[in-house]
Amino acid sequence: MASRKTSRPNRDSGDKYSVLLPTYNERENLPLIVWLLVKYFGESGFNYEIIVIDDGSPDGTLEVAEQLQKVYGEDKILLRPRAKKLGLGTAYIHGMKHASGNFIIIMDADLSHHPKFIPEFIQKQKEGDYDLVSGTRYRGNGGVYGWDLRRKLISRGANFLAQVLLRPGASDLTGSFRLYKKKVLESLVEQCVSKGYVFQMEMIVRARQLNYTIGEVPISFVDRVYGESKLGGNEIVSYAKGLLMLFATT
Repeated sequence: MASRKTSRPNRDSGDKYSVLLPTYNERENLPLIVWLLVKYFGESGFNYEIIVIDDGSPDGTLEVAEQLQKVYGEDKILLRPRAKKLGLGTAYIHGMKHASGNFIIIMDADLSHHPKFIPEFIQKQKEGDYDLVSGTRYRGNGGVYGWDLRRKLISRGANFLAQVLLRPGASDLTGSFRLYKKKVLESLVEQCVSKGYVFQMEMIVRARQLNYTIGEVPISFVDRVYGESKLGGNEIVSYAKGLLMLFATT
């Protein structure tokens, strides 16, 4: 709790945090994640904006986002939709083009990443002037909740293999809850060639290659509240291929 209290004096530091929320079929989750973001940014006093990048969700996610924009204002909720699913990396590139903040926060919109950790990310970044801060499920009091044993084993095994083969200098390669300096994220996205779940892993590996500094904050990852998980057999095969590619090229 103390870490959140120390953040208020930095309100006028000039820093601004742009939260990128790629969405696909998240109409139930989006109002909750936006409310939590507004709550924790409001309590900590940091300047922020939320950029929703919807990839043509058939469930009406964009219509929900438009209502949220009316509630919270166009200065806080920016809508930058795309016609169809085009991949996570391109979603970040698309979002960054419209981001006015000098820091970028990426997170899932399905409530698996709780915004309560964001003030801790910000404090950690300021402590060491880190180029990026990554949430970790595998250090300190971090953890995973709501997964069955099979999925926990897959995640642990995937992370262990990546640690052995790539030596990335970070404990959680496949997580997608991170804070970046905007210029650093722009540089990393230019370097990355992977898509899907491998993209997050490659971002950390390229950061190590480019000698960017990485801080970590333990987080609790909770399985999605509404909707279906997008992790399937194709993603697991893609991860394995991506891991071998990175091992061969880094």
